[in-house]
Amino acid sequence: MKLHIYEALVSYKKKRAARFHMPGHKANRRLFSPFRDAALDVTELSFSDCLESPAGVIADAQEDIAAILGAKRSYILTDGATAGIFAMLYAVRRRGGKVAVARSSHKSVYNACALLGVEPYILQNNARDGVLLPPGAADVEAALSRDAKIGAVLLTSPDYYGNTADLAAVRKVCDRFGKPLFVDGAHGAYLKFDPDMSGEYAGNFASAWVDGSHKTMPTLTQGALLNAADEALVPALEEGLDVFRTTSPSYPIMASVEYGVKFLAERGAELIDSVRRELALAKARLAKRGISCYGGSKTLVFAVDFGALGISPSAAYEELERRGVFAELCDGRYVLFYLSPLTAPAQIARMERAVRAVARTRSLRGSYEAPHELPLPGARKFSFLAARGMPYEELPPMQAVGRVCARNAGVSPPCYPVAVAGEQLTEEGAAALAAAKHTFGMREGKVAVLNIGGRAGNGR
Repeated sequence: MKLHIYEALVSYKKKRAARFHMPGHKANRRLFSPFRDAALDVTELSFSDCLESPAGVIADAQEDIAAILGAKRSYILTDGATAGIFAMLYAVRRRGGKVAVARSSHKSVYNACALLGVEPYILQNNARDGVLLPPGAADVEAALSRDAKIGAVLLTSPDYYGNTADLAAVRKVCDRFGKPLFVDGAHGAYLKFDPDMSGEYAGNFASAWVDGSHKTMPTLTQGALLNAADEALVPALEEGLDVFRTTSPSYPIMASVEYGVKFLAERGAELIDSVRRELALAKARLAKRGISCYGGSKTLVFAVDFGALGISPSAAYEELERRGVFAELCDGRYVLFYLSPLTAPAQIARMERAVRAVARTRSLRGSYEAPHELPLPGARKFSFLAARGMPYEELPPMQAVGRVCARNAGVSPPCYPVAVAGEQLTEEGAAALAAAKHTFGMREGKVAVLNIGGRAGNGR
Protein backbone atom coordinates (compact mmCIF):
# COMPACT_ATOMS: atom_id res chain seq x y z
CA MET A 1 0.00 0.00 0.00
CA LYS A 2 1.57 3.26 -1.13
CA LEU A 3 0.63 6.08 1.25
CA HIS A 4 1.91 9.24 -0.41
CA ILE A 5 1.01 11.77 2.29
CA TYR A 6 1.78 9.65 5.37
CA GLU A 7 5.14 8.49 4.04
CA ALA A 8 6.18 12.09 3.34
CA LEU A 9 5.27 13.05 6.90
CA VAL A 10 7.15 10.14 8.43
CA SER A 11 10.21 10.93 6.33
CA TYR A 12 10.18 14.50 7.65
CA LYS A 13 9.73 13.32 11.24
CA LYS A 14 12.86 11.20 10.95
CA LYS A 15 14.93 14.24 10.00
CA ARG A 16 14.44 15.80 13.46
CA ALA A 17 14.40 19.11 11.63
CA ALA A 18 14.54 22.57 13.18
CA ARG A 19 10.91 23.57 12.68
CA PHE A 20 10.73 27.28 11.87
CA HIS A 21 7.30 26.93 10.29
CA MET A 22 3.76 26.52 11.54
CA PRO A 23 2.16 24.97 13.58
CA GLY A 24 3.15 26.61 16.81
CA HIS A 25 3.58 23.47 18.91
CA LYS A 26 6.87 22.83 17.05
CA ALA A 27 6.53 19.13 17.91
CA ASN A 28 8.12 19.98 21.26
CA ARG A 29 8.10 16.60 23.01
CA ARG A 30 8.65 18.14 26.43
CA LEU A 31 6.15 20.98 26.39
CA PHE A 32 3.61 19.34 24.05
CA SER A 33 3.97 15.87 25.52
CA PRO A 34 0.29 14.76 25.51
CA PHE A 35 0.34 14.72 21.71
CA ARG A 36 2.96 12.16 20.81
CA ASP A 37 2.39 12.24 17.03
CA ALA A 38 2.69 16.02 16.73
CA ALA A 39 5.80 15.64 14.57
CA LEU A 40 3.48 14.49 11.75
CA ASP A 41 1.56 17.77 11.95
CA VAL A 42 3.07 20.16 9.42
CA THR A 43 2.11 22.92 7.03
CA GLU A 44 2.67 23.45 3.30
CA LEU A 45 6.40 22.82 2.80
CA SER A 46 8.54 21.88 -0.19
CA PHE A 47 7.85 18.17 0.27
CA SER A 48 4.27 18.25 1.62
CA ASP A 49 2.40 19.78 -1.34
CA CYS A 50 -0.54 22.22 -1.07
CA LEU A 51 -4.20 21.19 -0.88
CA GLU A 52 -5.34 24.32 -2.73
CA SER A 53 -3.26 23.57 -5.82
CA PRO A 54 -1.80 20.08 -5.40
CA ALA A 55 1.04 18.95 -7.61
CA GLY A 56 2.90 16.49 -5.37
CA VAL A 57 1.97 13.93 -2.74
CA ILE A 58 -1.58 15.27 -2.28
CA ALA A 59 -2.20 15.21 -6.02
CA ASP A 60 -0.89 11.63 -6.18
CA ALA A 61 -3.11 10.59 -3.27
CA GLN A 62 -6.21 12.18 -4.82
CA GLU A 63 -5.56 10.52 -8.17
CA ASP A 64 -5.25 7.13 -6.48
CA ILE A 65 -8.43 7.70 -4.46
CA ALA A 66 -10.41 8.71 -7.55
CA ALA A 67 -9.28 5.57 -9.37
CA ILE A 68 -10.34 3.38 -6.43
CA LEU A 69 -13.73 5.06 -5.97
CA GLY A 70 -14.55 5.26 -9.68
CA ALA A 71 -14.55 9.07 -9.78
CA LYS A 72 -13.14 11.39 -12.40
CA ARG A 73 -11.82 13.64 -9.61
CA SER A 74 -11.57 13.24 -5.85
CA TYR A 75 -10.79 16.04 -3.42
CA ILE A 76 -9.64 15.47 0.14
CA LEU A 77 -11.52 17.50 2.75
CA THR A 78 -10.41 18.26 6.29
CA ASP A 79 -13.58 20.16 7.15
CA GLY A 80 -15.88 17.15 7.20
CA ALA A 81 -18.44 16.46 4.51
CA THR A 82 -19.87 19.95 5.05
CA ALA A 83 -17.25 21.59 2.82
CA GLY A 84 -18.21 19.20 0.04
CA ILE A 85 -21.92 19.96 0.50
CA PHE A 86 -21.19 23.67 0.19
CA ALA A 87 -19.11 23.12 -2.95
CA MET A 88 -21.87 21.08 -4.61
CA LEU A 89 -24.48 23.72 -3.87
CA TYR A 90 -22.07 26.40 -5.09
CA ALA A 91 -22.23 24.58 -8.43
CA VAL A 92 -26.06 24.77 -8.37
CA ARG A 93 -26.17 28.58 -8.33
CA ARG A 94 -25.78 28.89 -12.10
CA ARG A 95 -28.23 26.10 -12.89
CA GLY A 96 -31.58 27.69 -12.06
CA GLY A 97 -31.30 28.92 -8.51
CA LYS A 98 -33.24 26.08 -6.89
CA VAL A 99 -32.30 22.62 -5.67
CA ALA A 100 -34.62 19.73 -4.83
CA VAL A 101 -33.69 18.36 -1.41
CA ALA A 102 -35.18 15.98 1.11
CA ARG A 103 -36.76 17.65 4.08
CA SER A 104 -34.49 15.53 6.27
CA SER A 105 -31.32 16.90 4.67
CA HIS A 106 -28.46 17.72 7.00
CA LYS A 107 -28.34 21.27 8.37
CA SER A 108 -25.31 21.98 6.17
CA VAL A 109 -27.54 21.71 3.08
CA TYR A 110 -29.89 24.40 4.35
CA ASN A 111 -27.00 26.53 5.60
CA ALA A 112 -25.38 26.41 2.17
CA CYS A 113 -28.68 27.34 0.51
CA ALA A 114 -29.06 30.33 2.81
CA LEU A 115 -25.52 31.54 2.23
CA LEU A 116 -25.51 31.01 -1.52
CA GLY A 117 -29.02 32.26 -2.24
CA VAL A 118 -30.23 28.87 -3.49
CA GLU A 119 -33.90 28.16 -2.78
CA PRO A 120 -34.48 24.61 -1.51
CA TYR A 121 -37.45 22.85 -3.11
CA ILE A 122 -38.32 20.54 -0.24
CA LEU A 123 -39.28 16.95 -0.99
CA GLN A 124 -41.39 15.62 1.86
CA ASN A 125 -40.36 12.36 3.50
CA ASN A 126 -42.51 9.39 4.33
CA ALA A 127 -41.78 7.64 7.63
CA ARG A 128 -41.27 4.09 8.82
CA ASP A 129 -41.39 3.13 12.50
CA GLY A 130 -40.69 6.69 13.57
CA VAL A 131 -37.84 7.28 11.11
CA LEU A 132 -38.00 9.53 8.04
CA LEU A 133 -37.35 7.78 4.72
CA PRO A 134 -35.59 9.17 1.63
CA PRO A 135 -37.79 10.57 -1.14
CA GLY A 136 -38.43 8.30 -4.10
CA ALA A 137 -37.99 8.74 -7.83
CA ALA A 138 -41.67 9.69 -8.20
CA ASP A 139 -41.19 12.52 -5.71
CA VAL A 140 -38.20 13.82 -7.66
CA GLU A 141 -40.03 13.54 -10.98
CA ALA A 142 -43.03 15.44 -9.64
CA ALA A 143 -40.81 18.25 -8.39
CA LEU A 144 -38.88 18.58 -11.65
CA SER A 145 -42.14 18.56 -13.60
CA ARG A 146 -43.64 21.33 -11.47
CA ASP A 147 -40.71 23.73 -11.28
CA ALA A 148 -38.37 24.34 -14.22
CA LYS A 149 -36.13 26.49 -12.02
CA ILE A 150 -34.84 23.45 -10.15
CA GLY A 151 -31.25 23.16 -11.32
CA ALA A 152 -30.20 19.99 -9.49
CA VAL A 153 -31.29 17.29 -7.07
CA LEU A 154 -29.47 16.61 -3.80
CA LEU A 155 -30.38 13.53 -1.78
CA THR A 156 -28.94 11.90 1.33
CA SER A 157 -28.13 8.22 0.97
CA PRO A 158 -27.62 6.43 3.24
CA ASP A 159 -28.97 8.45 6.14
CA TYR A 160 -28.16 8.31 9.84
CA TYR A 161 -30.40 5.28 10.33
CA GLY A 162 -29.09 3.32 7.35
CA ASN A 163 -31.97 3.98 4.95
CA THR A 164 -30.90 4.23 1.32
CA ALA A 165 -32.57 6.03 -1.57
CA ASP A 166 -33.31 4.32 -4.87
CA LEU A 167 -30.51 6.24 -6.54
CA ALA A 168 -30.67 4.19 -9.75
CA ALA A 169 -34.28 5.24 -10.34
CA VAL A 170 -33.64 8.82 -9.28
CA ARG A 171 -30.68 9.05 -11.65
CA LYS A 172 -32.88 8.00 -14.57
CA VAL A 173 -35.31 10.79 -13.72
CA CYS A 174 -32.50 13.34 -13.45
CA ASP A 175 -31.06 12.24 -16.80
CA ARG A 176 -34.47 12.59 -18.43
CA PHE A 177 -34.73 16.18 -17.21
CA GLY A 178 -31.06 16.96 -17.80
CA LYS A 179 -30.34 17.71 -14.13
CA PRO A 180 -27.25 16.67 -12.14
CA LEU A 181 -27.73 14.36 -9.16
CA PHE A 182 -25.74 15.27 -6.07
CA VAL A 183 -25.60 12.85 -3.15
CA ASP A 184 -24.70 13.42 0.47
CA GLY A 185 -23.22 9.98 1.05
CA ALA A 186 -21.50 10.98 4.28
CA HIS A 187 -22.82 7.96 6.18
CA GLY A 188 -21.94 5.40 3.50
CA ALA A 189 -18.31 5.95 2.51
CA TYR A 190 -17.45 2.32 3.27
CA LEU A 191 -20.20 0.94 0.99
CA LYS A 192 -17.87 0.99 -2.00
CA PHE A 193 -16.04 -1.91 -0.37
CA ASP A 194 -19.02 -3.81 1.04
CA PRO A 195 -19.41 -7.04 -0.96
CA ASP A 196 -23.15 -7.18 -0.27
CA MET A 197 -24.02 -3.48 -0.50
CA SER A 198 -21.60 -1.92 -3.01
CA GLY A 199 -24.56 -1.38 -5.35
CA GLU A 200 -25.89 1.21 -2.87
CA TYR A 201 -22.73 3.32 -3.02
CA ALA A 202 -23.46 6.93 -4.01
CA GLY A 203 -20.64 6.97 -6.56
CA ASN A 204 -22.46 4.48 -8.76
CA PHE A 205 -25.12 7.05 -9.63
CA ALA A 206 -24.17 10.59 -8.59
CA SER A 207 -22.84 13.38 -10.76
CA ALA A 208 -20.94 14.45 -7.64
CA TRP A 209 -21.03 13.11 -4.10
CA VAL A 210 -19.44 13.42 -0.68
CA ASP A 211 -18.03 10.62 1.43
CA GLY A 212 -17.81 11.31 5.16
CA SER A 213 -14.77 9.11 5.46
CA HIS A 214 -14.36 9.60 9.22
CA LYS A 215 -17.85 8.25 9.98
CA THR A 216 -17.35 4.67 8.80
CA MET A 217 -13.74 4.31 7.64
CA PRO A 218 -10.36 4.23 9.43
CA THR A 219 -9.98 7.98 9.12
CA LEU A 220 -9.54 10.78 11.65
CA THR A 221 -12.51 12.98 12.52
CA GLN A 222 -13.21 15.68 9.90
CA GLY A 223 -11.65 13.61 7.12
CA ALA A 224 -13.93 13.45 4.08
CA LEU A 225 -14.00 13.47 0.28
CA LEU A 226 -15.77 15.33 -2.50
CA ASN A 227 -15.93 13.23 -5.67
CA ALA A 228 -16.98 14.18 -9.18
CA ALA A 229 -18.16 11.85 -11.93
CA ASP A 230 -19.21 14.63 -14.33
CA GLU A 231 -16.22 16.55 -15.70
CA ALA A 232 -18.50 19.47 -16.61
CA LEU A 233 -19.03 20.14 -12.91
CA VAL A 234 -15.33 20.20 -12.03
CA PRO A 235 -14.65 23.95 -12.57
CA ALA A 236 -17.59 25.00 -10.38
CA LEU A 237 -16.81 22.40 -7.71
CA GLU A 238 -13.18 23.48 -7.54
CA GLU A 239 -14.22 27.12 -7.34
CA GLY A 240 -16.58 26.23 -4.50
CA LEU A 241 -13.84 24.38 -2.66
CA ASP A 242 -11.55 27.35 -3.08
CA VAL A 243 -14.16 29.50 -1.34
CA PHE A 244 -15.18 27.17 1.49
CA ARG A 245 -12.34 24.76 2.23
CA THR A 246 -9.89 25.75 4.96
CA THR A 247 -6.50 27.19 4.01
CA SER A 248 -5.01 25.42 7.04
CA PRO A 249 -5.72 21.75 6.39
CA SER A 250 -4.56 19.11 8.83
CA TYR A 251 -1.93 16.86 7.29
CA PRO A 252 -2.62 13.97 9.69
CA ILE A 253 -6.30 14.13 8.65
CA MET A 254 -5.38 14.20 4.95
CA ALA A 255 -3.03 11.26 5.43
CA SER A 256 -5.76 9.33 7.24
CA VAL A 257 -8.24 9.88 4.39
CA GLU A 258 -5.81 8.36 1.92
CA TYR A 259 -5.12 5.52 4.35
CA GLY A 260 -8.81 4.81 4.95
CA VAL A 261 -9.61 4.42 1.26
CA LYS A 262 -6.57 2.30 0.45
CA PHE A 263 -6.89 0.14 3.55
CA LEU A 264 -10.50 -0.74 2.76
CA ALA A 265 -9.61 -1.32 -0.89
CA GLU A 266 -7.24 -4.03 0.33
CA ARG A 267 -9.06 -5.49 3.33
CA GLY A 268 -12.53 -3.97 3.40
CA ALA A 269 -14.46 -6.87 1.91
CA GLU A 270 -13.32 -9.42 4.47
CA LEU A 271 -13.66 -7.08 7.43
CA ILE A 272 -17.11 -5.82 6.43
CA ASP A 273 -18.32 -9.36 5.78
CA SER A 274 -17.17 -10.39 9.25
CA VAL A 275 -18.79 -7.42 11.00
CA ARG A 276 -22.04 -7.84 9.07
CA ARG A 277 -22.19 -11.53 9.97
CA GLU A 278 -21.52 -10.92 13.67
CA LEU A 279 -24.06 -8.12 13.79
CA ALA A 280 -26.72 -10.28 12.12
CA LEU A 281 -26.13 -13.03 14.68
CA ALA A 282 -26.33 -10.54 17.56
CA LYS A 283 -29.59 -9.11 16.18
CA ALA A 284 -31.06 -12.59 15.87
CA ARG A 285 -30.11 -13.54 19.44
CA LEU A 286 -31.54 -10.31 20.81
CA ALA A 287 -34.74 -10.75 18.80
CA LYS A 288 -35.26 -14.15 20.46
CA ARG A 289 -35.24 -12.32 23.78
CA GLY A 290 -37.83 -9.86 22.59
CA ILE A 291 -35.38 -7.02 21.92
CA SER A 292 -36.27 -5.46 18.59
CA CYS A 293 -34.45 -2.98 16.37
CA TYR A 294 -35.23 -0.65 13.49
CA GLY A 295 -35.60 -2.87 10.45
CA GLY A 296 -34.93 -0.43 7.63
CA SER A 297 -31.18 -0.11 8.00
CA LYS A 298 -29.02 -1.43 5.15
CA THR A 299 -25.76 -0.23 6.67
CA LEU A 300 -23.75 -1.11 9.76
CA VAL A 301 -26.13 0.82 12.02
CA PHE A 302 -27.94 -0.99 14.81
CA ALA A 303 -30.88 0.94 16.32
CA VAL A 304 -32.37 -0.79 19.37
CA ASP A 305 -36.01 0.01 20.11
CA PHE A 306 -35.93 0.21 23.91
CA GLY A 307 -39.36 1.83 23.88
CA ALA A 308 -40.89 -1.47 22.84
CA LEU A 309 -39.56 -2.89 26.12
CA GLY A 310 -41.13 -0.09 28.12
CA ILE A 311 -37.68 1.31 28.87
CA SER A 312 -36.72 4.93 28.45
CA PRO A 313 -34.10 5.11 25.69
CA SER A 314 -32.39 7.94 27.58
CA ALA A 315 -32.18 5.82 30.72
CA ALA A 316 -30.93 2.89 28.65
CA TYR A 317 -28.31 5.11 27.04
CA GLU A 318 -27.04 6.22 30.44
CA GLU A 319 -27.01 2.67 31.77
CA LEU A 320 -25.06 1.48 28.74
CA GLU A 321 -22.44 4.15 29.36
CA ARG A 322 -22.25 3.10 33.01
CA ARG A 323 -21.36 -0.34 31.68
CA GLY A 324 -18.69 1.13 29.41
CA VAL A 325 -20.66 0.89 26.14
CA PHE A 326 -21.00 4.23 24.36
CA ALA A 327 -23.64 4.46 21.63
CA GLU A 328 -23.81 7.09 18.89
CA LEU A 329 -27.06 8.72 19.96
CA CYS A 330 -30.46 8.41 21.59
CA ASP A 331 -33.35 9.98 19.67
CA GLY A 332 -36.15 9.37 22.18
CA ARG A 333 -37.16 6.03 20.74
CA TYR A 334 -34.01 4.31 19.48
CA VAL A 335 -30.47 4.00 20.74
CA LEU A 336 -28.17 3.91 17.73
CA PHE A 337 -24.97 1.88 17.70
CA TYR A 338 -22.63 2.90 14.90
CA LEU A 339 -20.37 0.13 13.62
CA SER A 340 -17.62 0.21 11.00
CA PRO A 341 -15.40 -2.31 9.23
CA LEU A 342 -12.97 -1.91 12.12
CA THR A 343 -15.45 -2.87 14.83
CA ALA A 344 -14.03 -5.97 16.50
CA PRO A 345 -16.27 -9.05 17.00
CA ALA A 346 -15.48 -8.90 20.72
CA GLN A 347 -16.92 -5.38 20.87
CA ILE A 348 -20.13 -6.51 19.14
CA ALA A 349 -20.44 -9.26 21.74
CA ARG A 350 -19.86 -6.74 24.52
CA MET A 351 -22.56 -4.48 23.07
CA GLU A 352 -24.98 -7.41 22.88
CA ARG A 353 -24.34 -8.37 26.51
CA ALA A 354 -24.85 -4.79 27.65
CA VAL A 355 -28.14 -4.46 25.73
CA ARG A 356 -29.39 -7.70 27.25
CA ALA A 357 -28.40 -6.53 30.72
CA VAL A 358 -30.21 -3.22 30.29
CA ALA A 359 -33.29 -5.02 28.99
CA ARG A 360 -33.30 -7.15 32.18
CA THR A 361 -32.94 -4.19 34.53
CA ARG A 362 -36.22 -4.11 36.44
CA SER A 363 -35.74 -0.57 37.71
CA LEU A 364 -35.89 0.67 34.12
CA ARG A 365 -39.12 -1.07 33.24
CA GLY A 366 -42.04 1.30 32.87
CA SER A 367 -39.78 4.33 32.42
CA TYR A 368 -40.65 4.81 28.75
CA GLU A 369 -42.61 7.83 27.62
CA ALA A 370 -43.59 7.83 23.97
CA PRO A 371 -41.67 10.53 22.09
CA HIS A 372 -43.42 13.19 20.10
CA GLU A 373 -44.56 11.97 16.73
CA LEU A 374 -42.49 13.10 13.76
CA PRO A 375 -44.09 16.47 13.10
CA LEU A 376 -45.73 17.10 9.76
CA PRO A 377 -44.53 20.30 8.10
CA GLY A 378 -46.50 23.42 8.85
CA ALA A 379 -48.14 25.42 6.09
CA ARG A 380 -45.61 27.32 3.97
CA LYS A 381 -46.26 31.05 4.01
CA PHE A 382 -43.01 32.38 2.51
CA SER A 383 -40.12 30.94 0.56
CA PHE A 384 -37.10 29.78 2.56
CA LEU A 385 -34.90 32.64 1.38
CA ALA A 386 -37.59 35.32 1.78
CA ALA A 387 -38.29 34.26 5.36
CA ARG A 388 -34.61 34.42 6.24
CA GLY A 389 -34.44 38.04 5.09
CA MET A 390 -37.36 39.35 7.16
CA PRO A 391 -37.47 40.83 10.70
CA TYR A 392 -37.90 38.27 13.45
CA GLU A 393 -38.15 37.76 17.16
CA GLU A 394 -37.27 34.82 19.38
CA LEU A 395 -39.81 32.95 21.47
CA PRO A 396 -39.99 29.72 23.47
CA PRO A 397 -41.21 26.97 21.11
CA MET A 398 -44.64 26.48 22.66
CA GLN A 399 -45.31 30.23 22.52
CA ALA A 400 -44.33 30.24 18.84
CA VAL A 401 -46.90 27.67 17.67
CA GLY A 402 -48.61 28.92 14.52
CA ARG A 403 -45.95 31.56 13.86
CA VAL A 404 -43.83 31.47 10.71
CA CYS A 405 -40.25 30.33 11.27
CA ALA A 406 -37.47 32.73 10.32
CA ARG A 407 -34.74 30.14 10.74
CA ASN A 408 -34.50 26.38 10.66
CA ALA A 409 -34.50 24.62 14.01
CA GLY A 410 -34.00 20.96 14.75
CA VAL A 411 -32.61 18.27 16.98
CA SER A 412 -28.88 17.49 17.04
CA PRO A 413 -28.06 14.76 16.18
CA PRO A 414 -29.30 13.76 13.57
CA CYS A 415 -29.11 17.44 12.56
CA TYR A 416 -32.07 17.75 10.23
CA PRO A 417 -34.78 20.35 10.81
CA VAL A 418 -38.00 20.00 12.72
CA ALA A 419 -39.02 23.45 11.53
CA VAL A 420 -37.99 25.11 8.26
CA ALA A 421 -37.82 28.84 7.54
CA GLY A 422 -40.99 30.06 5.83
CA GLU A 423 -43.23 27.40 7.40
CA GLN A 424 -45.59 27.74 10.34
CA LEU A 425 -44.35 26.03 13.48
CA THR A 426 -46.73 23.22 14.39
CA GLU A 427 -47.60 22.22 17.93
CA GLU A 428 -45.91 18.85 17.38
CA GLY A 429 -42.78 20.53 16.06
CA ALA A 430 -42.67 22.95 18.98
CA ALA A 431 -43.09 20.10 21.46
CA ALA A 432 -40.25 18.15 19.84
CA LEU A 433 -37.93 21.15 20.05
CA ALA A 434 -38.90 21.92 23.62
CA ALA A 435 -38.21 18.35 24.71
CA ALA A 436 -34.87 17.93 22.91
CA LYS A 437 -31.66 17.87 24.92
CA HIS A 438 -29.54 19.25 22.08
CA THR A 439 -30.81 21.46 19.29
CA PHE A 440 -29.57 23.68 16.49
CA GLY A 441 -31.05 26.92 15.17
CA MET A 442 -32.24 27.93 18.64
CA ARG A 443 -30.74 30.46 21.01
CA GLU A 444 -31.24 30.21 24.75
CA GLY A 445 -34.09 27.77 24.16
CA LYS A 446 -35.96 30.06 21.76
CA VAL A 447 -36.89 29.76 18.08
CA ALA A 448 -36.78 32.59 15.57
CA VAL A 449 -40.18 33.50 14.12
CA LEU A 450 -41.18 36.30 11.77
CA ASN A 451 -42.25 39.56 13.33
CA ILE A 452 -44.38 40.88 10.51
CA GLY A 453 -45.76 44.39 10.80
CA GLY A 454 -43.52 45.58 13.59
CA ARG A 455 -39.99 45.79 14.78
CA ALA A 456 -38.56 42.56 16.10
CA GLY A 457 -38.50 42.35 19.85
CA ASN A 458 -34.77 41.61 19.88
CA GLY A 459 -33.93 44.32 17.34
CA ARG A 460 -33.44 41.92 14.42
